[in-house]
Amino acid sequence: EEIQVSDDARVRTIRMSRPEKKNAITRAMYSAMSEALETANTDDVRVVIIAGSSGVFSAGNDMMDFMEAPPHIGGGDMPPVERFMRALMACEKPVIAAVDGLAVGIGTTLLLHCDLAYATKRSVFTTPFVNLALAPEFGSSQLLPGIVGRAVASELLLLGAKWDAEKALAKHLVTELLPQDDFEPAVVEIAHTLAGLAPGAVKTAKMLINLPPE
Repeated sequence: EEIQVSDDARVRTIRMSRPEKKNAITRAMYSAMSEALETANTDDVRVVIIAGSSGVFSAGNDMMDFMEAPPHIGGGDMPPVERFMRALMACEKPVIAAVDGLAVGIGTTLLLHCDLAYATKRSVFTTPFVNLALAPEFGSSQLLPGIVGRAVASELLLLGAKWDAEKALAKHLVTELLPQDDFEPAVVEIAHTLAGLAPGAVKTAKMLINLPPE
């Protein structure tokens, strides 16, 4: 129930729905989102939206759940968070992030692996990994400097700074800021426009855009 998946006109919406915990993500939530992303590659889906609740995208990992079974990336069974991030990175369909409100930790990290990211003006972005004695996750220490520059990336990844929506837009962390009142309908309209384009061309364009620089 904390992850709601719905399909409409070839657009799949994966919604984090745990507002009482600011959409802090549990292992079960990661697993549900992973399945929705993995099956998007084979289902009649052309675009995926990852959304949160009104006023909050995600507060990051649920730390109580996280500490019950800390993930050991690369050893033994794949942790749910790794499965989710691998599914996001491997998704052949365009993925759009719809951020309305708080985006902490992986709530910001996952944006680096989405194709488009839209936000409202009340959104806040922060990656307090070092503050929690953790290293930056899932390629953020490589991807973010490539987007915003090394010194600017260090503000987020070393100092754990909080960026408001205007700064996130200016530093190219998000694609565009959309009006809060009509935020989700506007994101869905963009998704439907993308879903109406030639799927083979969209898939190829996404693949080429994401090729690593030589």
